[in-house]
Amino acid sequence: VLYYRGTLPQPDVFTFAIVGTRKNTPYAERVLEKIIPGLVSAGLAIVSGLALGIDTLAHKITLKCGGKTIAVLGGGLDKRTIYPHTNYSLAEEIVARGGALISEYPPLFLPTKYTFPARNRIIAGLTRGALIIQAPEKSGALITAYSALDEGRDVYAVPGDITRAESAGSN
Repeated sequence: VLYYRGTLPQPDVFTFAIVGTRKNTPYAERVLEKIIPGLVSAGLAIVSGLALGIDTLAHKITLKCGGKTIAVLGGGLDKRTIYPHTNYSLAEEIVARGGALISEYPPLFLPTKYTFPARNRIIAGLTRGALIIQAPEKSGALITAYSALDEGRDVYAVPGDITRAESAGSN
């Protein structure tokens, strides 16, 4: 079962995942500012996980470009369980601007450290492909990448500074 709030894209709209580290660098933000407008203008809906860092930036930049975005959550869809709570207003803006929040967890379900890696397979399953930006070697972004590969999706990575741990997984 999947629960959702908001508006799901029409079946003919391609969806594309953008995921990465919670501790992004300014480089990653510049990359997103360059890549997302083209994806949005091509009609793609951007899917991410509402986490801090890359996910938050992907949702915000997509909205700034007038695009649709979907946030896949690791807990329920209600105000008390959206995590991080600092992104509650972003979640509401996603819904208000024609996007959606999706979760496999029922209302009032509190997220745990186990539910976030599990939701990454849903991100991969909803999309035609995934872009990994600044992912450490052990990260949820790489779980999404491996899930996407398992589902026959295309996976892309933005190379990063080879001396930074934040880019080891994506490199």
